[in-house]
Amino acid sequence: MAEIALRGVVKDYGMTRVIHGVDCAIADGEFLVIVGPSGCGKSTLLRMIAGLERITGGEIAIGGRVVNDLEPAERDIAMVFQNYALYPHMTVYNNMAYGLRIRGLAKADIDARVRRAAEILALDEDLLRRTPRQLSGGQRQRVAMGRAIVREPSAFLFDEPLSNLDAKLRVQMRLEIKKLQQDLGVTSVYVTHDQVEAMTLGHRLLVLNDGVVEQIGPPIQLYENPATLFVAGFIGSPAMNLLPARIGADGARVDLPGGDSMPVPAGRYAAHAGRSVTAGIRPEHIVPTAEGQASARLAVDVVEQLGADTLVHGHFGSDGSDLTVRLHGNQIIASGQILPVSVRPELVHLFESGTGRRVGG
Repeated sequence: MAEIALRGVVKDYGMTRVIHGVDCAIADGEFLVIVGPSGCGKSTLLRMIAGLERITGGEIAIGGRVVNDLEPAERDIAMVFQNYALYPHMTVYNNMAYGLRIRGLAKADIDARVRRAAEILALDEDLLRRTPRQLSGGQRQRVAMGRAIVREPSAFLFDEPLSNLDAKLRVQMRLEIKKLQQDLGVTSVYVTHDQVEAMTLGHRLLVLNDGVVEQIGPPIQLYENPATLFVAGFIGSPAMNLLPARIGADGARVDLPGGDSMPVPAGRYAAHAGRSVTAGIRPEHIVPTAEGQASARLAVDVVEQLGADTLVHGHFGSDGSDLTVRLHGNQIIASGQILPVSVRPELVHLFESGTGRRVGG
């Protein structure tokens, strides 16, 4: 196992900069997830750690050793790809053993490593004799992980390994990857565009947007205290409600479109009174309330009953601002109904309109 350090890492393609000075220290045994929308640079960053892309500036260190000029095979890492990258003509056993053979390991050592990995991943003797075309997508992904495990590397790198699986299998494999990393304790860097996948897997998340690090921290910290408007809107499903607003003259409320207002903690925003902001409210933090205590009156458009939750989509105010409310359980709410709602002051997030940074830090 090893620490991985990214120090001012930059990547240019010609005159275009795609990674803008990434700094991140990944602890020994940590599971870091790099998450962001398609095209934000997360796979490029992972490929630079692996040595598959040259870095333009900065340093990458693995286990205290700067690896900028080392080839992938010299970095003591193992990578699991989105497309599995298995040899189609080889059996599962030989796919897992091949990399060890070319390194010159003894036959007995190779066999012991392959069978230990097969046991960890529940690949029985029958599966070990099959070729990749005889396997399901989930089984192929297990083989790809087995090939990484047998190398006993300092770090695992995962490049969207679950993208080709159906929804049910993704959940299953997600749990298996998390358990595998916990059991082996190997430093791991995992790339995904799926924020639910990121939230459930990582010890910490690195949120990337157009090659810029928006925030790094534990998943629950990013969910409860997003540092930027981008993180607020990207992390969470359904997404945070984001509304144009203005901090009231007393600093104890925000005025919303259409004349409604919501309270914010008294004193926290007094220095920002009158400022235009974006107010962010999680759908589950908006609650039905008595008419006289309502911050807004939601005209219900669509109701999604999901069993454990009910999502209510509607609009409020004279300008028809959209709002999504997440209610617990299977609740009977009708389209066209007017639903009085409110939110606790401390659960309203405010972001600067210009920079998108959290008001007050």
